[in-house]
Amino acid sequence: MTVTAEDIKTLRARSQAGMLDCKKALEACDNDMEKAMNWLREKGKAIVAKKEGRIAAEGLVESYIHLGGKIGVLLEVNCETDFVAKGDKLKELAHDICLQIAASKPLFVDIADVDEKALEEEKKVYLAQSLNEGKPEEVAKKIVEGRIKKYYKEVCLLEQDYFRDPTKTVRDLVNDAIMVIGEKITVRRFTRYEMGEGLTKRQDDFADEVQKQMQDK
Repeated sequence: MTVTAEDIKTLRARSQAGMLDCKKALEACDNDMEKAMNWLREKGKAIVAKKEGRIAAEGLVESYIHLGGKIGVLLEVNCETDFVAKGDKLKELAHDICLQIAASKPLFVDIADVDEKALEEEKKVYLAQSLNEGKPEEVAKKIVEGRIKKYYKEVCLLEQDYFRDPTKTVRDLVNDAIMVIGEKITVRRFTRYEMGEGLTKRQDDFADEVQKQMQDK
């Protein structure tokens, strides 16, 4: 059975896997969508899990400056060997992740990095909002769970939708790179700078200024 571009697109939307992997999965499973989904799941799990215990102490620090120096990103990505660290594939991945950070303003790399105290405060705010809207407590708690998942997608880099392809997450992007490169790859840390962020900027009240000028006359 011929694998069409539409079949690949459908499988990719469901699985968030790469186009080539989706094509291979459909070909291996005689275009059966469900079997292809299982094929991708098993392949992805096997490859990533197999490398999980490895030591990734090599890598690179990538930098990116955007908007004429208004936004800057420093990112550390780790791999297993110096050979991969110097290769184009890892540099491309690191560059794309830098662009993601610049555009999406994540606060943490992964869910495990989220500050527990800050998370509890978020939960309290969401719960209070739901209760104030008249929701029953049990319903409010479920709403909070959903909002926390949304919060993770907003502030955790690996949970964010990849800006070039919203059908996959940044974690999927990294896992795809692992499958291609053949080594364990981890995003260790990043820093995002935005010019003037946190500073109190001067805000002149134009109406007051005009009034003062008129009084001086």
